Amino acid sequence: MAKWTPKHEAPEPLEGPVVATITGGTIVWFVLFLVQLPFYGWFHDHGHLWWLWTCLAGGGLGLIGIWYVRKRDAAIKRAAALKATTPK
Repeated sequence: MAKWTPKHEAPEPLEGPVVATITGGTIVWFVLFLVQLPFYGWFHDHGHLWWLWTCLAGGGLGLIGIWYVRKRDAAIKRAAALKATTPK
């Protein structure tokens, strides 16, 4: 197993506009659902109804993701503020 040991340090995780990214993705899922909704009959007739429900599930899970990343972002900011006010 020695050959599978990493030879370098792992990079730091990237931080970016996580809340905006998740919100944008959630909006895309809901828009895709709404765009496909008028074609419900066609999807049903051709056995592709799961496309519609996949978009709805993506939007629903995106709402959970927005809630999660907003709480995470708030916790990171609270920890940073606490660290800044704590004397060394």
